Amino acid sequence: MPVAAQGAGTLAAVSQALVDALRARGWTLATAESCTGGGVAHAVTAIPGSSDVFDRGFVTYSNGAKTGMLGVPAATIAGEGAVSEAVAAAMAEGALRSSGADVAVAITGVAGPGGGTPAKPVGTVCFAWATRDGAREVRTRHLEGDRDAVRAASVRIAIDGVLALARGEVPR
Repeated sequence: MPVAAQGAGTLAAVSQALVDALRARGWTLATAESCTGGGVAHAVTAIPGSSDVFDRGFVTYSNGAKTGMLGVPAATIAGEGAVSEAVAAAMAEGALRSSGADVAVAITGVAGPGGGTPAKPVGTVCFAWATRDGAREVRTRHLEGDRDAVRAASVRIAIDGVLALARGEVPR
């Protein structure tokens, strides 16, 4: 069943909470984004003082960028598809490996309006969160709405997941 973004508060408020939680934990963040096109990085860096906790962002929209910048195996993309939990997980691992960050989030999906298939319809988005100390979570969500709605919900879900990890919780 399709879902929308969760949680209370505006994106700015949740981003502020994330910056505060990362700072309290002593963590830095790296993002690896495809369908969100840097939206998570934008939301976090809009917060004053985010330079204390934001290490870097990778916008890896193409399969070649996923492979070249993050080391996602081309065989994984070919076998599972760019929109898959395996690729999201490899993107998060690559973001950690290619940065000094303590936590990474990765997003890959079909924002629409085209590009969907029966197996992966528009609104299918895969998320992965990884920490340097070994925590790993991967989720696939089926989001409703047009392209802007899918992208906005994806940004929010990604931030909520990092916030959960920074608070010692499991992303939903």
